[in-house]
Amino acid sequence: MKAFAELLDRLVYCPSRNGKLKLMSDYFAATPDPDRGWALAALTGSLKLSLPMRRIVRELMERHADPVLFELSRDYVGDTAETVALIWPEPESQAEPPSLQEVIDALAGADARTGQALLETWLDQLDATGRWALLKLATGALRVGVSARLAKLATAQMGGVDVAELEEIWHAIAPPYESLFAWLDGAAEKPEIGSALIFRPLMLAHPLEEGEIEELDVGDYLAEWKWDGIRVQISGRDGEARLFSRTGDEISHSFPDIITNFAGNAVLDGELLVVRDGDVAPFNDLQQRLNRKTVTKPMLSRFPAHIRLYDMLFAKGEDLRELPLEARRAKLEDWHAANQSERTDLSPLIETKNLEELQQLWSSTREAGIEGLMLKRRDSPYLAGRPKGHWFKWKRAPLTLDTVLMYAQRGSGKRSSYYSDYTFGAWRDGPDGAQELVPVGKAYFGFTDEELAKLDRWVRNNTFDRFGPVRAVKPELVLEVAFDAVHPSPRHKSGVAMRFPRVHRIRWDKPAVEADRLETLKKLIVR
Repeated sequence: MKAFAELLDRLVYCPSRNGKLKLMSDYFAATPDPDRGWALAALTGSLKLSLPMRRIVRELMERHADPVLFELSRDYVGDTAETVALIWPEPESQAEPPSLQEVIDALAGADARTGQALLETWLDQLDATGRWALLKLATGALRVGVSARLAKLATAQMGGVDVAELEEIWHAIAPPYESLFAWLDGAAEKPEIGSALIFRPLMLAHPLEEGEIEELDVGDYLAEWKWDGIRVQISGRDGEARLFSRTGDEISHSFPDIITNFAGNAVLDGELLVVRDGDVAPFNDLQQRLNRKTVTKPMLSRFPAHIRLYDMLFAKGEDLRELPLEARRAKLEDWHAANQSERTDLSPLIETKNLEELQQLWSSTREAGIEGLMLKRRDSPYLAGRPKGHWFKWKRAPLTLDTVLMYAQRGSGKRSSYYSDYTFGAWRDGPDGAQELVPVGKAYFGFTDEELAKLDRWVRNNTFDRFGPVRAVKPELVLEVAFDAVHPSPRHKSGVAMRFPRVHRIRWDKPAVEADRLETLKKLIVR
């Protein structure tokens, strides 16, 4: 546990990507099994502990500290694990800290009561850094500036293999990854995938920024619509099928209508949508189906799921990923003609003569209710990750709205000392006819570090009320917010929900009374 705590502590304070890679690679090389495997699971988000740790920690601190003092300290520090680590009394004598394996084994077999007792014992055995790391591990919220892919890349570098090789087998292995590290150490063969229906790493696209389209020879690319759904991969063999999200999580249970209608031995790439009578429904309809353990018959009927296919990775056990895109597309068309389903169709290719025609199509995407265009090199193989120069996504121009900052909350990790999460509102007529603000969204990115410092200072100087960790501020600062779409939402007081809101500009110059009204936002809803 001590070595893992030191790793997390050093990762937090290391600003360099290469520095983080070296820290993790050195740790994996020096740490024995199974601790290094559990550390990798924690860093990649693959460690699943089912205990209600947040409640356990809160109840534990109610017995060891004044609740009001703890809440005030938590609000100031901005991180529960760090607050507990600092406020917990230092042990009178330094006991031997538990290993990472001991912690995982004990928590895996514990209930809420025994989990709290275990946590209390370990907190008494560890120093401040160890306590912080223990709580980060237990709650599953590391927030040390490391993505799952960066951790996999560090692991691959430790073993001297390409990260694509590691990602290819990732979903066929499980924590603590002893077979993986045996292969990387040269003590065993590469783990076999066999014929298992597992997730294969996706190929991702680079966003096209303004003006970059003119640098491409559009004749070298196939163009498709960018559909407003979620990226999925479906894998089928011998009458069995599985559906995976873009991160490799199996979501078959949420979409039985897709699985039961899929036939064929293939691994396909596509976009999950809700489609009615051939028309793609708004993304908000698809959201009604996401993250559900069970799906009712009325929901299956109201929100029929559909996959719009655009690539093929495997067919009848043959790996097609080295073939150029045009060849894979031809095989996909042949496959779909022989395995048609009411729940699948092909994403149509867009025929254009020149750049001007393509730009006109792009300009019309919002009116057509389409998210943008995809441009894919005709000769591109299917490469894991986000290879440069192969696929591009050309998203439609965002919508914008002038809103008024209403509430601010501290961020987490590096932003735990700053008010960086902003709730903003639009004007509407109140019950008495006076103008009132109603919250329409929340954003926590889109601004520079310098702008964050100015916003944080403004929040502190203009707070008029507090609600726990949230500050209510004077309704005087206008934020121009960019967003991709807006949908009706009965769950929100305003009746609407923005998709991907972010701060576009800080309008220090604009009076709050000139911000937009709720009616303006509602007019942008695509039904």
